[in-house]
Amino acid sequence: MRNFSSDTIALIGGPEALRGEPAEPAPAPHSSEEPLDAYSAAVAGAVERVGRAVVSVDVRQPVRRRGRPERELPGHGSGFVFTPDGFILTNSHVVHGATHVAVRLPDGRELPADLVGDDPDTDLAVVRVGGDPPTAAPLGDSASLRVGQLVIAIGNPLGFQSTVTAGVVSALGRSFRSVNGRLIDDVIQTDAALNPGNSGGPLVDSRGRVVGVNTAVILPAQGICFAVAINTAKFVAGQLIAHGRIRRGRIGVAGQHVPLLRLAVRAHGLEAKSGVLVTGVESGSPAERAGLKQGDIIVGFAGHAVGGIDDLHRLLATDRIGTPAVVALLRGADKLELPIVPEESLPSR
Repeated sequence: MRNFSSDTIALIGGPEALRGEPAEPAPAPHSSEEPLDAYSAAVAGAVERVGRAVVSVDVRQPVRRRGRPERELPGHGSGFVFTPDGFILTNSHVVHGATHVAVRLPDGRELPADLVGDDPDTDLAVVRVGGDPPTAAPLGDSASLRVGQLVIAIGNPLGFQSTVTAGVVSALGRSFRSVNGRLIDDVIQTDAALNPGNSGGPLVDSRGRVVGVNTAVILPAQGICFAVAINTAKFVAGQLIAHGRIRRGRIGVAGQHVPLLRLAVRAHGLEAKSGVLVTGVESGSPAERAGLKQGDIIVGFAGHAVGGIDDLHRLLATDRIGTPAVVALLRGADKLELPIVPEESLPSR
């Protein structure tokens, strides 16, 4: 609600009112047949195309005390149907660990939902409903987005169904940490207002195509909101539907980011000025078999420079599992290259 001061109220009447002269008549209200301006038409058209696919995701989360479930609390988020057979995208933090998941459709129907899989590392999840799901939302291409482009967020913030906010793409290629500490890349920053309950809802372009999955806001800042790019979501959703989880590679080391001595960088012609100090090697892991030791500094993997943990995570992708590679490291004053075969990382629950 807007608050007006007395000065503001005085100006509403206009200068004619202050002189006691009749003010010009207010313009007639727009006819329902009068066309909308281009901005309004774009937002309204996008909402008409995608709004029917947006759902409310209701969950019950166990509250644990001393490792035992003590009671359950309700939780809420948003999601959207993205296939004709009832698969729904939402956020992992909405459904992870839930004992019950239900979906409320725009027409008021409430349907039980099954959790297909979730990936806390990208904060994405897929659930599925049966029956007669709404029409699926069309998916766009987040790689074609431009800064300044109009985007629309649709969701159910604070329990208010089918709420629409609009803004622009503020920045592209952002990164932020998931709840697991892993870096989520290629994140869209927008100023389309998000509130609790928007999580998992679609971020839509002016042509009514989903370009992101709304996931986070920065508090107490205003107008700084984030969405996981839809191109990332397409890959994750495909993996979750096929396998129920995301397959990622691992080599079995614990490490931390450390700067490199300038002398070592120059002597070995290194691309990065930092690396990953190995602080621990798991027994029986690929790293132990390859001969890595505590105190080594990893500076390269599979022909790519490694400047920190995040670089190593990016390089340990699905297609690296079981594929021989070379890890480059500094051991004292020497640079070594050791053959290594990453293995599949099992999900932690």
